[in-house]
Amino acid sequence: MKSLRSPAHVRLLELLVAARTKAGLTQQQLADRLGKPQSFISKYEGGERRIDVIEFITIAEALEMDASRAIRDIRTKHRG
Repeated sequence: MKSLRSPAHVRLLELLVAARTKAGLTQQQLADRLGKPQSFISKYEGGERRIDVIEFITIAEALEMDASRAIRDIRTKHRG
């Protein structure tokens, strides 16, 4: 099963970028919150890198994003 750049993966990235933008954070500011380099944010937002579920939860918490709502959104729009 290939998930990189799949419609569901693209939707996840859209949700993460929108949440970061809504939070008023730059990639660098989010990276600082996560203790990661800015390139970590750039690579997953650009679709070059997948994030695992633990990373997703950590990112969602840093963005004050409802992770379960995001997952429901992706599952509803991209079943199958």
